[in-house]
Amino acid sequence: MTQIAGLASNRGRNLLHVDELEPGGAEVAVVLSNHADAPVLDAAAERGIPTEVVERSGDESRREHEQRVVDALAEYDVDLVCLDGYMRVLSEAFLDAAPLTLNVHPSLLPAFPGTDAHEQVLDAGLSVTGCTVHVVTNAVAEDGSVREGDVDAGPVVTQEPVPVYGDDDAASLKERVLYDGEFKAYPRSIRWFANGDLAVDEDGVTVDSDVGGDLPARRLAGESRASDLRYGENPHQDAALYADDACEDANVVHADQLNEGAKALSYNNYNDADAALGLVREFEDPAAAVIKHTNPAGAATADSLADAYADALATDAKSAFGGIVALNRTCDAATAELVTESFKEVVVAPGYTDDALAVLRESKNLRVLDVGPLGNVDADGADAGHESPRGESSAERFREKDLVGGTLVQERDRWAPTREDLEVVTERDPTEDELETMLFAWRVLKHAKSNAILFADGTETVGLGVGQVSRVDAVELAAKKADRDANGKNADGAVMASDAFFPFPDGIEAAADAGVEAVVQPGGSVNDDDVIEAADDHGMAMAFTDHRAFRHD
Repeated sequence: MTQIAGLASNRGRNLLHVDELEPGGAEVAVVLSNHADAPVLDAAAERGIPTEVVERSGDESRREHEQRVVDALAEYDVDLVCLDGYMRVLSEAFLDAAPLTLNVHPSLLPAFPGTDAHEQVLDAGLSVTGCTVHVVTNAVAEDGSVREGDVDAGPVVTQEPVPVYGDDDAASLKERVLYDGEFKAYPRSIRWFANGDLAVDEDGVTVDSDVGGDLPARRLAGESRASDLRYGENPHQDAALYADDACEDANVVHADQLNEGAKALSYNNYNDADAALGLVREFEDPAAAVIKHTNPAGAATADSLADAYADALATDAKSAFGGIVALNRTCDAATAELVTESFKEVVVAPGYTDDALAVLRESKNLRVLDVGPLGNVDADGADAGHESPRGESSAERFREKDLVGGTLVQERDRWAPTREDLEVVTERDPTEDELETMLFAWRVLKHAKSNAILFADGTETVGLGVGQVSRVDAVELAAKKADRDANGKNADGAVMASDAFFPFPDGIEAAADAGVEAVVQPGGSVNDDDVIEAADDHGMAMAFTDHRAFRHD
C-alpha cells in the first residue's frame, strides 16, 4: 500500500481529500508543516494521522531546514511526497533524499507559475484556467537563492481544465480550481502512482494507463449552455440545455425549429425527442414512432411514411396524445395532415416539404424540428454516400448517466438480430412473416424501458408493456393495451418480443391467452426448458437471440 507524506503550510485541503478517497489504496501516513499553527495539523490529528512540525529558524539556511524535514520523515516509511500549499521552494537537499515528490499548481502550466496564478488568469481575461500536477524539481541555486525560472517547472503529470466566469474574482476562482480541478487531478496522479502506472525518468513522465481509446482513462467534456429551459422534469426543478458543438450526428439539440412563434422546447421535450429520433434511425424503410415519456407508444414501418405513421398511432392513440412524433423520411403533406389530427408536442424529421410545413404550422404550438440527414441515409431514404470526416462520433456511440459522485458510460445498444442470429428452440418453426416481425419488434423493443414486452404484427406494434418490475405483468399489460387501446388490430396471431429471458412459463401462458403465436426472447434462464415446453404446448414458435436488451433509463 502506497504511503504518502503530505507537506502543507496552511489548510491542506487536497491532502485531506486524498485521505478520504485513498486513491489506488494510497494512505496519508504523515502530515508535516513548516508552521505550528497550520490548520491542517489539527485536521490531520482528528483523523488519526501523525503530524510533524519543522519550522525554520531565523539563522537556518534553506538546505539545513530541508535536512531537518528529511530527518523528521525518516521514521515514516513513505513512498510518495505530496505538497499542498507548502510555501517552500525545495532544493536537492530534500529532493535527493525523499521519494518522488509531487505538487499541484493552480494554473495550466507553463502559464502563470508563482503564487498569484488566479490574479494572473483574471488579468489575462482568459475563459479557461485549471490546475497542473507536476514533479517537483530543484529550483535553488548553490548560494541558496531561488531560481525563479525553475519554480513550478518540473515534468507535468496531469492537468485539469476549469472554466473562468465573467463575475469571477480571485477568491471564487480559487475555490472552483480547488474543487473542480485539484480534487480531480491530484487523486488521479496518486492513483496512477499507486497502481504502478506512473514512471518518472530523465526523459520526463510516462503514464501507462493514461491511454485513449473508446473508454479512455480520462474524460474531458466541453459543452456550452445553449439555452435556459423553463424548468426541468417538474416545475420546481431548474434546468438548462448544453450543446456539443463538435457533434456531427443528426440530433435534436442543434435541430432547426421551423414553426416560428411556437413555445420553446422543454426539458421533457428534448429528452423524448431524442428518444424518438433514436428509434426511427433503426430502420431503412419509411418509419414512424410516437414517444411518450421516452417510451414508444407505437412504431411502424410501411411502404409510405403516412402509412407508417398511421400504423404507429393506431397502436395506442390515447397514450400518444401530447406525445413526440419522429419520422425517418422527409415529412410530406399527407403525413403532416395525420400528425395534426390530434395534439402532439413535437415532430422530428430529417426534412419537410413546403406543403407539409404549411400544414404543420397551422398547429401554433407544435414544435417542428429538422435534424438533417440521418447518418448515411438521406431525407428521401436514398444512400447519401458520405460519412462524417472523422468517422463515427462518440456522441452517437456512447450513452452517459450522471450519478452523484461520477458518471456511468456505456456503448449505445445498437445490436439487432439478423435471421441468422435467431435460434429456433421450439418444435414449430416461425413462418417467414413471423421472422420478419421478430426482427422488427426487437429494434423497437430495445427503445422501451425494462421490463419490456412488445406485441407486433407485420412491421407495426400492437401493444406494449413497459417499465414493469415483473415480466409477466409486462406481458399482461401489453395484452391489455392491445385489446383495449389498439385501433383496428389486436394480439391475435401477434409476435411477442421480450427484452430479457422469461424466468418462468407464466409469461408464455399469459401471451398464449392473449392470442400470441410466436415469441422472440434472449433465452438463458435456468427454466428455459420449461418455457420452451409451454410454448410447444400452445403450438408457438420461439426463437432465442442470445442477447438481452435492457434499458433502465
